[in-house]
Amino acid sequence: MNMAIKVGNDKWHGSVGGIVCAPIEKVWTLISQTKRLPEWMPMVERCTGLDGDEDEPGYVRLVSGFMFPQEDGERTWIKERLVSLDSSSYSYVYRMEASNVGLDGSVNSLKLVDYGDESTLINWSFEINPLEDVSEDSIVDYLGFLYKSCINKIEGAIEAASRNVSPAH
Repeated sequence: MNMAIKVGNDKWHGSVGGIVCAPIEKVWTLISQTKRLPEWMPMVERCTGLDGDEDEPGYVRLVSGFMFPQEDGERTWIKERLVSLDSSSYSYVYRMEASNVGLDGSVNSLKLVDYGDESTLINWSFEINPLEDVSEDSIVDYLGFLYKSCINKIEGAIEAASRNVSPAH
């Protein structure tokens, strides 16, 4: 379910969730490793560490691909900084530091919950600064759709990794 709510800091907010039929440890291993981002984010071609250690706050990575269609056909790029990562609670937060899509300052939070029977609930919430020439509902719906499509790819990515083959992109 996508939700757009206005709160005191004038950011636009949304969240999506989904259940993955895989144990929480396997889901965490996949989503917490920068080099594995393209395995479960179909629109990401490359994710490169730029600075710091990937499991410590302050880590900076560059994500590129086709997350947001560009009029000139160019790839989207987003430089993200890890704000927090807690392996014991299976959660992390990244802030978009710079991009060519106007999402600078946006924050993405992922949290995993053990759902029992070797299933994992993924909660992905986000907040963005209001954008000009874009309605709040349309960008929140688009991001929700984009992030939900990533959640839907996780199970297949875990299965492909367990077979030691690359998932289809």
